[in-house]
Amino acid sequence: MRGLSRTSLADVEERFNAVAGSADLGALSDELFAVADLLDREHGLRRALSDPARPAEQKAGVLRSLLDGKVGAAALATAEAAVSARWSRAGDLADVLERLGVVAAAAEAESQRRLDDVEDELFRFGRIIAANPGLRRALADAAAPEEGKRELLRTLLEGKVAPSSLRLITQLVVHPRGRSLEVGLDEVGHLVAQQRQRLVAVVRTAVELTEAQKERLAAYLRTSYGRDVHLNVKVDKRVLGGFSVRVGDEIIDTTIVGRIEEVRRRLAG
Repeated sequence: MRGLSRTSLADVEERFNAVAGSADLGALSDELFAVADLLDREHGLRRALSDPARPAEQKAGVLRSLLDGKVGAAALATAEAAVSARWSRAGDLADVLERLGVVAAAAEAESQRRLDDVEDELFRFGRIIAANPGLRRALADAAAPEEGKRELLRTLLEGKVAPSSLRLITQLVVHPRGRSLEVGLDEVGHLVAQQRQRLVAVVRTAVELTEAQKERLAAYLRTSYGRDVHLNVKVDKRVLGGFSVRVGDEIIDTTIVGRIEEVRRRLAG
């Protein structure tokens, strides 16, 4: 999608990865899109929250006062990280939130084993638009009511494509953000394709991890594997002490049970 500062983007993505693992990914995607849309509409707010001269905590406080109770904890934490970062232009703030909304939708599809479907469905919808100028005009008409466009997409696609596909296509149609639908589909399709390169870690722990613990674990895994690792945190009361992390076929086990089993294997050998 649009060019963003790699350093700032990495900082916000780290926060996003730490909080998304235990979130409702579909809801998180919708909420990040909604915050991005709010910033696009409210130019004064966007300038204030992206002003590099303002202290990061002050900007985060303004955002909390606006969003607390209106979005989930994961969306709020991600948005706070975004306003606390430094961007080269005011529009970058909405861009990064939209980008992570796409990533959340792709992660939702991945959790449902439908990521391949989403990538294919975005491509096929682009072909449908190209072959149907009337449909394209209806969806691109800036004067048409948003709800009318949503209803048209539901009629065309609901039950026929993955929920994440409908979510992403609806966002692009209702909030094009200055892009043609074709360009938007290409950009989102590219981000969805990038999710194939991301690792997923399944974390099992007896108690809910704090946000700081999730951030440290995500940073450790990213350093260990050389790329971002998405955390799926599962609270399992059967876990005794510590936690276990599975990344593909590899297991990092710090539980008491895991250590006992390791001792048994060594003794048996």
